[in-house]
Amino acid sequence: VFSRLVAQGVQVTLLCAGEAGLPARDEHRGVQIARLGSGLFDFYSGLRREVRRRVERDGIDLVVEAHNKVPFLSPLYAGVPVLVVHHHLHGWTAFRQVSPLIAAGAVALEALIPTVYRRCRFLTISGSSKGDLVRRGIPEEQIDVVPCGVDRTIYRPGPIAGRPPLLVSLGRLEPYKRLDLLIRSMPAVLAAVPEAQLVIIGEGQDRPRLEHLVKRLNLARAVRLAGRVSEAEKIALLQRAALHVQCSRKEGWGLTVFEAYSCGVPVVATDVPGLRDSVQDGVTGHLVRRAVPATLAAAIVARLSDEPSRLRMARRAMTWAAEHSWDEAAQAVHATAQRVVADAAPARHRQLQPAGVATQPPASTPFPSIPRPRAAAGRHPVASATLTEVFSAVPRVPAAEPADTGVLS
Repeated sequence: VFSRLVAQGVQVTLLCAGEAGLPARDEHRGVQIARLGSGLFDFYSGLRREVRRRVERDGIDLVVEAHNKVPFLSPLYAGVPVLVVHHHLHGWTAFRQVSPLIAAGAVALEALIPTVYRRCRFLTISGSSKGDLVRRGIPEEQIDVVPCGVDRTIYRPGPIAGRPPLLVSLGRLEPYKRLDLLIRSMPAVLAAVPEAQLVIIGEGQDRPRLEHLVKRLNLARAVRLAGRVSEAEKIALLQRAALHVQCSRKEGWGLTVFEAYSCGVPVVATDVPGLRDSVQDGVTGHLVRRAVPATLAAAIVARLSDEPSRLRMARRAMTWAAEHSWDEAAQAVHATAQRVVADAAPARHRQLQPAGVATQPPASTPFPSIPRPRAAAGRHPVASATLTEVFSAVPRVPAAEPADTGVLS
């Protein structure tokens, strides 16, 4: 999304945790990357100070904080308006993911959201995630839903008919993803479809447990943990797959679902928040309620055994994927960030717009005209800024050539 804003003239710098072997300064698709320290401890301990330093030094107007594990509580120290991009929070499922002490800390931080973010606008990716925010105390009128997109120039279908009974599951190997449920379903799947194969793509802390389970159930012939693969290999597997299977306890949306759809793969998934937004039950796939190995296996076998039904779902899945574009998502994020900046500083009327656009833009300019004063020397307005496990900030530009836009990510 933010790389698309860069293409419109917005300057974006991502501030994130450092990692061994990676440079402290980098660039990707026009987004400048600044890495803090050498790990998560350095990142979390130095984050508040670094954000304040960059806001004060660079004249940042807006911080965009991503909620995708625990909140950063940025409104307490950012000193500028905050726009929250909300994927999902773990809630009590954290106790199945990490140690009780860490889980308790995460749940306690989440409990602060209604108070700390009470004046913030939220962008979320599904109706389920919006409902979660409302239940936590965020007013519904402060939440906009912007679904994720899919890059259909990369994720393209191969022939959808006559595919082998190949099951693919994409995602991190984490306890809450419940890949053990999928592995435990395989004996029943193989009893009905002996030639079925399962490839699990991804890495994570749950891999040793899953490998042990495959060995204990004597499934090495039919189940492969492929680990991290190249984008080309992932797409090639999807273009051969009959089904994609998702067993999470909770998702924000299910981006891998739409990657599968775009490759002509219907989805069997657990009926949980996020996945019930991305899977149209009986249309683009099948939702499994009260998921246990037997019910999941039955759903998989039913799809593998009914080729006409699977093909109908595949075609509908491709059609629905075609309706989701990253360009449209970027436009929605851009428009909301523009509104937040303008509402927070009506006296200045700052607006997100491509660099170099005149104060009175022509009719073809994609954003409404808002009178905007020239930035003071040494400062420049920022279009948006992101605070996730990462932040971004705008590099200083010469006073003689003030930038009209910029992003702190």
